[in-house]
Amino acid sequence: MCKFGSSDEEAIRPGEIGAFLSTSLFDFYPTSSLGTVIHREGYSFSYSEQFEQAEWVAYQLSASDFSNRNFKRPFFTQDPKVKTQSADWRNYKKSGYDKGHLCPAGDRKSSYKAFEETFFTSNISPQLHDFNDGVWNRLEQKTRYWSKKYNGLYVVTGGVLKGKLKTIGQEKVAVPDYFYKILMSKDAKKMIGFLVPHKVSNQPLYEFVVSVDDIEKRTGIDFFLKLPDASENRMEKSKDYKKWSF
Repeated sequence: MCKFGSSDEEAIRPGEIGAFLSTSLFDFYPTSSLGTVIHREGYSFSYSEQFEQAEWVAYQLSASDFSNRNFKRPFFTQDPKVKTQSADWRNYKKSGYDKGHLCPAGDRKSSYKAFEETFFTSNISPQLHDFNDGVWNRLEQKTRYWSKKYNGLYVVTGGVLKGKLKTIGQEKVAVPDYFYKILMSKDAKKMIGFLVPHKVSNQPLYEFVVSVDDIEKRTGIDFFLKLPDASENRMEKSKDYKKWSF
């Protein structure tokens, strides 16, 4: 867990968290097992060459990001910012898996550039079609709803890249057994985590709510590590879906 110097700790009182979030002191990027975070206009990510996909993708989401613009969908291409080269899209061909967006294209409609960036292969993971188009899509739509309701969110998402996973293609792109999504309101008063098994499901979304602590244990990633420790510890233990629904 990240520690601030004493002057920073003393400057942040419980009632001042909003001011803290609006300063340059705060960024919401998790730890990177590779030690490298790559920034794009619309999102940031940490790429795992071992698993040929991002271990996490992080972005801010507001109502202006998912406008009704009908941009033309570009082709999926390798990401020039990944020095080791992100997976070729042909790994997915006839694999039985969709090229599943981590940062959804529908969440980046503030500009064509932001939309286009989501089609780099560093931002996709193998997903069963009926998962991608089903429970995962429902969670993406709920995220947009909450983004409007709470005037913006911080979002971190990815597949759990642990254990012996099935792979596809020549480059052996890993197929996660679980996908996670973590949301925090811009005022840092709410945080919620979802851990969704990679299979078709009609279960309600609240069935997949887990604490962020649980996701950290499964992934080995420290999320929102630059929050003041007291706030981070309190919110990462929360599993209160009802608090978000009302």
